[in-house]
Amino acid sequence: MPDSRSSRSAAGVATIAPSPGQAALHPPVAVATRTAKTLALLERPIGSTLARLAVPNILAMLVTAAGGIAEAAYAGMLGVEALAGLALVFPFVMLTQMLSGGSIGGAISAAIARALGKGDMGRAERLMLHVVVISIVAAMASAILFSLFGRGLLELLGGRGQVLAAAAAYAGVFFPGCIAIWLCNSTLCIVRGTGDMAAPSTVLFAVTLSAIPLSGALALGWGVFPAFGMAGLAAGLVIPYGLGAVTALGYIAAGRIGLGWSGAWSRLEGALFRDILGVGLTASVSSLQTVLTVIVMVGLVGQFGEGALAGYGIGARLEFLMIPIVFGIGAAMTAMVGANIGAGQHERALAVAWTGSLAAATIVGAIGITFAVFPDLWLGGFLNAADAAALDAGRLYFRIVAPFYAFFALGLALYFASQGAGRVLWPVIAGLLRLAIAVGGGFLLTHWLDVGLAGVLVAVAAGMAAFGATTAAAIRLTRWR
Repeated sequence: MPDSRSSRSAAGVATIAPSPGQAALHPPVAVATRTAKTLALLERPIGSTLARLAVPNILAMLVTAAGGIAEAAYAGMLGVEALAGLALVFPFVMLTQMLSGGSIGGAISAAIARALGKGDMGRAERLMLHVVVISIVAAMASAILFSLFGRGLLELLGGRGQVLAAAAAYAGVFFPGCIAIWLCNSTLCIVRGTGDMAAPSTVLFAVTLSAIPLSGALALGWGVFPAFGMAGLAAGLVIPYGLGAVTALGYIAAGRIGLGWSGAWSRLEGALFRDILGVGLTASVSSLQTVLTVIVMVGLVGQFGEGALAGYGIGARLEFLMIPIVFGIGAAMTAMVGANIGAGQHERALAVAWTGSLAAATIVGAIGITFAVFPDLWLGGFLNAADAAALDAGRLYFRIVAPFYAFFALGLALYFASQGAGRVLWPVIAGLLRLAIAVGGGFLLTHWLDVGLAGVLVAVAAGMAAFGATTAAAIRLTRWR
């Protein structure tokens, strides 16, 4: 229930004012700023508000995508074996990003937004401590699991010799250091839940701008830095995220979002863990499905040789980099939908979902069509004419899969919106359908019908189409009821 700090505006929208005991802990300017941001989510025109919130996210995510491109380029400079090794470990790295910033992260933003939409500032503050606990536990679990099973899993996916060594070297630094990723992303999701998209975007922008040169320096030995190879590539990513985590935690401590850590320090509550994890764990299934799809596809592609694996890995990297672009819009939708659901404005929440999701599908679809027609615009940044097998595989990927990126974006954007509503079951079911079609179809076409690499890619494309169409149809019919 909202505490004594809740009231209703003339329009019937929840507003938030601190109790006398909290007034000294939350400066009036910070409280007014937080209230204004929440009211914007609830009352202002959907299109312009969503655009205003999404633009900083998209810009930051584009820079993040540039960081991913630079990382692959550095790996290419280390050799085709290093590039293939990065393709092996990349799905697991992206899973960490997707869970911390997307699945669990989106549930964090949604929980904060719903609490503020109801006018319950005290609950929003108490949720923050639970976010930190979840992040630390998740990071420790990732590090332990990969230390125990990571190398065997990489071998199972076809990693051998120098390719396996490259993947293991990267993972050996990234996963012990992934607590930096978790704390940075999850804390920024707290900030997004208040309707503040500019500060998280600024932090991620700075993190990536730092990571691009640092990764190159540590991997290739620029200037005074020694060349650490793949281990340096991972360190160049982890270190800036650690600095980003410190910055994000300090931003909240300075009172810039109108919520304070002083109100967060209370006993841990099962209800608050459930508020985050009830949605977050279910949503995580969707992230696991996305990564598992790529992992299995990597295994299927690996049977066609090192060149095919490298080419597919470069293509799949662009597919993964579409996720941050959709996230730029999706994070804004999560906050807007969450706040409106919390305030009881169900129809407005649905309108936000469709507006943002169709925009995401249009943007990503245009990117997909561009690279389907001109695949060498992407491939030429990583490969040269001597890498004929990898080039052929990459071109085939883009011509078959890239035209279906719009379906992938539509389903993923609606998934982010569903997080805000606390209703992620149908996106997860659609993800299962995608996984079944991609894996089952890929196996059927390559092992039974002997179609070759093209069969794997057709199955990937069909899975994307099913994911987007099923998610959209389900939300259209159920309306999150």
